Amino acid sequence: MIKQLRVDDRLIHGQVALMWSKALSTKGIIVANDGAAADPTIASTLKMACPEDQHLLIRSVKDAKGVLNDPRSETMPIFVLTNCVADALELVKACPNVIKEVNIANVGRFVHSQKVQVLTSVEMTPEEIVATRELCKFDIPVFHQVTPSDQKTDMVKVLSTMSE
Repeated sequence: MIKQLRVDDRLIHGQVALMWSKALSTKGIIVANDGAAADPTIASTLKMACPEDQHLLIRSVKDAKGVLNDPRSETMPIFVLTNCVADALELVKACPNVIKEVNIANVGRFVHSQKVQVLTSVEMTPEEIVATRELCKFDIPVFHQVTPSDQKTDMVKVLSTMSE
């Protein structure tokens, strides 16, 4: 079962490896990212950052859809990571009733185009804001939470304060 889909532009790092996988009690991590799936150096770095007690799959977004929709994934608690809101939206659309929540945690630090500061660790391009609004239309929680001990911030409320 998919415990959480987290949007984090760093993918696997200390917070994910040490805090989130424990807080969510997962056994596996799926990185759904076309760049990581295509680049052996990035994939190798992510493997080194992954906790030993987690089974790691690095897949393109297209291939991740197949894994998430596979009935065998229902029996393993899985944490899914992607680095942009557009990929999260694509996964949610393709995996109805599979992804139970989306955490938009750390976004935009590595994007070098026009962006808006939405929250402390969330900077979005206009396209990402549109994608987030669309994500919020699904019947699942969409929130911002950097660490498990932080309070969740409802993205519907955050977006309601922004002009369209």
